[in-house]
Amino acid sequence: MRHPPIDPSRHPRLLAIALLWLFAGSVLLATTVVPAHTDLLGWTPFFWLFAAPLAVALTLEPRLPRQLLNLRKQRRRSAAQLIWN
Repeated sequence: MRHPPIDPSRHPRLLAIALLWLFAGSVLLATTVVPAHTDLLGWTPFFWLFAAPLAVALTLEPRLPRQLLNLRKQRRRSAAQLIWN
């Protein structure tokens, strides 16, 4: 049984929600407001605050990490050109 593809008009909103969820979860984990591992829940907080939104974002946009690396390289090149020219 095949699932219908994601509606293209909803794709950007879903990606934005996943990235916002990833950012908020990362902030909560980094500031230790929510610990990544607890005796009661195990690794569940880490999964739901970091791993799950990362998986959703990569499923929706699998080329996102490569695009971000290319953007970073372009910024680094332009900064180096400004310094030496």
